[in-house]
Amino acid sequence: MLLHIHPQNPQTRLVKQVAECLKDGGVIIYPTDTIYGLGCDIMQHKAVERICKIKNIDSQKAQLSFICSNLSHLSDYTKSIDTPLYRMLKHYLPGPYTFILPASKQVPKILHGKKSTIGLRVPDNIICNEILSALDNPILSASLPGDMVEAYTDPEIMHEHFGDKVDFVINGGIGGMIPSTIVDCTTNDWIVTRQGLGNWEK
Repeated sequence: MLLHIHPQNPQTRLVKQVAECLKDGGVIIYPTDTIYGLGCDIMQHKAVERICKIKNIDSQKAQLSFICSNLSHLSDYTKSIDTPLYRMLKHYLPGPYTFILPASKQVPKILHGKKSTIGLRVPDNIICNEILSALDNPILSASLPGDMVEAYTDPEIMHEHFGDKVDFVINGGIGGMIPSTIVDCTTNDWIVTRQGLGNWEK
């Protein structure tokens, strides 16, 4: 189903509908501050597996990211966050960045596989924040399958391509084509592993 949610003033009724869908193990396509992505509640294992199937990747080997509304739950999902690292995260988030961090035991194993790391995002996007607030759990953040093409900026076209594979395609306006910048923070030498939309300086 294609769901039109206002990008500046998300309709509470529709946000609640999406949150209930996610709680029930649903899968959505939703806007972020970069590109549209596939999402589900990270605690719904079957939904995570559904996303891996849509992307045609092995759930055991996938390196999956998720979004949070802020850094207040950071200690729940990560470990070994020292003061300099926390300050850096606070400086850049919310924003178009994915930070690779050591995963805590609270993160479902399907999200990190054998690597025991997670990709953490805090998007600067009102729709994301409203859904996260209503759900009260992080949401998986995965790119759509295949190469990034212009069609993936238009929710109407995404609905045509993937409407039968997901529960909701959220239309929050035209999306971007440049993904987030990925920064590996698993060692003291923070390294950009993918240059995306965010400008990052150590």
